[in-house]
Amino acid sequence: MSNDGTWFDDAAGPLVRPYAMTGGRTTSRQADLEIIALVVALGPVTRVQATSLDDELIQILRLVQKPASVAEISAGLRLPLSVTKILLGDLIDKQLVAFRSAVTPDIRVLQAVINGIRQL
Repeated sequence: MSNDGTWFDDAAGPLVRPYAMTGGRTTSRQADLEIIALVVALGPVTRVQATSLDDELIQILRLVQKPASVAEISAGLRLPLSVTKILLGDLIDKQLVAFRSAVTPDIRVLQAVINGIRQL
């Protein structure tokens, strides 16, 4: 334990296991939350939220005041993607954030673009 009372290992980082942050959950109800989905807060962080939500949820709300992908959020929090998705699912359930799945283009459209570029 460090002098300030927190458990920390310089090489490993904070010694809080991901399942502790998710309450033991390993999946989210938001199955369609893809790594490239964009997430945005539905409003600024309020004083009530700051006192009633877990620190990780507050960090996410602050990160997504402007749209960010699930991957960017995970990297910003330095948490595994699976944990980030579960925490985002909690915020979606509380209607504090919204997300939009990325539209993947049709392979035929991509092939037509490639063919058009080759003809130039």
